[in-house]
Amino acid sequence: MTTRQISAKEVKALRDRTGAGMMDCKAALQESAGDMEKAIDILRTRGAAKAAKRAERRAAEGTIGAYLHHNGKVAVIVELNSETDFVAKNPEFQRLAKDLAMHVASAAPVAVSADDIPAAEVARERAVYVAQVAEEGKPEHIRERIVEGKLQKWFKESSLLDQAFVKDPERTVRELVEAVSAKTGEKVSVARFVRFQVGGA
Repeated sequence: MTTRQISAKEVKALRDRTGAGMMDCKAALQESAGDMEKAIDILRTRGAAKAAKRAERRAAEGTIGAYLHHNGKVAVIVELNSETDFVAKNPEFQRLAKDLAMHVASAAPVAVSADDIPAAEVARERAVYVAQVAEEGKPEHIRERIVEGKLQKWFKESSLLDQAFVKDPERTVRELVEAVSAKTGEKVSVARFVRFQVGGA
């Protein structure tokens, strides 16, 4: 029996619906031969979709992660939330807050998630891409698709949760946060961050 190839798009769609990790989603889709509903049932049975349930809960406790770059020119403060003070004091949770602050210093994301990027900034970026494809002389009927593709790539590069984690590029910051959430059994979320840089943003 040949194993059906599972696309990254299918994995992402399942992950968006369940909140489960990428590898769990891929394995469930392979097991269900690409059947989305069956894959969801598999994840629920295994408990990998617990993160989705946690997402509905309120994370009102937490800690502040801070990082000052060795050159003294970049500093970051990150607010990381949990549901209880007990988890907020957990060494792994505290380490995550510090790692996120260091990541923000290095990767300079625009916002926590793509949804948080200001509309004016998105519009400005889109205008640049529209001008680019026109300059490149791309056919009219595919221009919008190219612009959308460029915009989606920019969203991933600009939003903290979608960026590849600087200390482990094989996984995203979102996956890193989800891993700590799974270990603690609580909702863990990045509330906000501020990045200061001498002489500019």
